[in-house]
Amino acid sequence: MSSAVIAPPRSSPLDAAERTEPSHLRSRSRARSVSAHIYLPACTIAVVAVVLVAIGWAAGWGRFDFAGSDTALRAVVAGPATLAILGVFLVVERVWPAQRRSIVARGYRHDLLFAVVNVIVVVPLITALTLGFLHIVETQMPWIVLPQMGALPRAAAAGLIVVAMDGCNWAVHLANHRARMLWRFHELHHSQEDLNVLSVFRTHPLIHVSYLMALIPGVVLMANGAMTITVLVVYGAIVAFAHSNTRLGFGPLERVFVSPNYHRIHHMLDGPADVNLGFALTIWDQLFRRAVFPTADTVRTDTGLAGRPLVVEQEGPRARHFAVFAAQMVAPFRPVRGAADAPPVRSRAHAAGGQER
Repeated sequence: MSSAVIAPPRSSPLDAAERTEPSHLRSRSRARSVSAHIYLPACTIAVVAVVLVAIGWAAGWGRFDFAGSDTALRAVVAGPATLAILGVFLVVERVWPAQRRSIVARGYRHDLLFAVVNVIVVVPLITALTLGFLHIVETQMPWIVLPQMGALPRAAAAGLIVVAMDGCNWAVHLANHRARMLWRFHELHHSQEDLNVLSVFRTHPLIHVSYLMALIPGVVLMANGAMTITVLVVYGAIVAFAHSNTRLGFGPLERVFVSPNYHRIHHMLDGPADVNLGFALTIWDQLFRRAVFPTADTVRTDTGLAGRPLVVEQEGPRARHFAVFAAQMVAPFRPVRGAADAPPVRSRAHAAGGQER
């Protein structure tokens, strides 16, 4: 009985080429292969979020109470006062609309979905990110906390925190429009074609990683004062109203506060996306020459992203809200498709009919 001889498998020319290819070239080849399927820089945001939550959890959230902080943030986002304010804003949208929209328009329904998800899922995530970040700052950089200054009233300290926080939000907002990695998460907010007061909730959960820097002013002045839930509700109300489908300006007060007419220019379809970046205050735009004040031509302008680079609920015969929502959550990680994926940074003079100051 003859025994079979098993010959070793032949190596293909491709295998031989891989063995002879330098290791650093093989690494680059693998990186290109991965990049063809996923946008790796966006993964760093997810990694930072995981690390912050892990540090906070491992430290027992430092000196903070997670449940109490979560409850307080939930009161700001969807407490009775906030819901009452949003209800008033929704009525104002019906009375003085910038564009006529049905109360059950696709964009409105989709933003309502985001609002519900924010209350249920995103608020605990923001709480965990915030407490993890604060624990790191307070343990690694305790020197940034200013000592108590008796001459500074607590109300004045809270006011300084609000102004400084708004400045930090402005700076991060500009970065979200300049860096592709951040824009991938921020473009979702600009995809709304039915801008309304609930559009303030249309954000990717991981975008909140970038806005953690706005917590620094509160840490610096924590020994002198703090923002109450009431102050945060008022601040959030100004930000929400700025997104409303309302043809309202603030007249001379627009030199200080962001109005719906002012902020709509920031959301203009194919408009100057790197202007009017202020959250509640216009002073930062004016200081850095990025303020474009509204005119009759900009009040009723369309909003959204030119060419719809992101999946939106307005596409197709049906809204498919849950499928679109899922696609929007993974969209930041999609592979780069060229110039169409770049942040829409344009000249400030691009504001059609706007008056730059």
